[in-house]
Amino acid sequence: MTDPLALLTTAAWAATKAATPEQAINAPIRILWEVVGDREAHLRQGALDEGQSQFFVGGAFFVTPDRKHQMLIGSIGFPSEQRRLLIPIDGGHPGRVIARGEPLLLEDTRKHPAFQQYLKTARMSSAIYAPLIWDGAPRGLIILAAQAGDTMRDSDLALLKALAPTVTANWLRLNGPAWFEAEYAMVAKI
Repeated sequence: MTDPLALLTTAAWAATKAATPEQAINAPIRILWEVVGDREAHLRQGALDEGQSQFFVGGAFFVTPDRKHQMLIGSIGFPSEQRRLLIPIDGGHPGRVIARGEPLLLEDTRKHPAFQQYLKTARMSSAIYAPLIWDGAPRGLIILAAQAGDTMRDSDLALLKALAPTVTANWLRLNGPAWFEAEYAMVAKI
């Protein structure tokens, strides 16, 4: 893996250069998305189920203004029809991260019977989540996930956790909550 400090610096810099709230999410997550995780995990016996191939997704889920859902923002690798995916506020492991305000590493989701699949195209077998906190409460989370089990590691979660405050600060700097409220209003009408 690339030098962690250099990677984190590059991702943080991408967040500070963002011109829109969605770019404040997408730009830094894309930097990590390109390199985090064990890039050879899919080569190990049993890392992928029959017919699967390795791929990665990333983005953020934010708690909606009505506190009923979390909505996907800044998605990378998700199918285009899931651009503004809504999941229940307490749904699966993202719900756990919001409820507890704590980061989470799922090295292999196949070992977690409570794992809920939200990606339409495939089950992600390895995932990391870091909460986005302001005003003392988790208001969203950033996520990176991979198809192959045992792709994400503690070192990857450490990078995501370290990036979360910068993502949050730039989201707020760009008036992300107001932008998000307008986006959700459009999605909720559909």
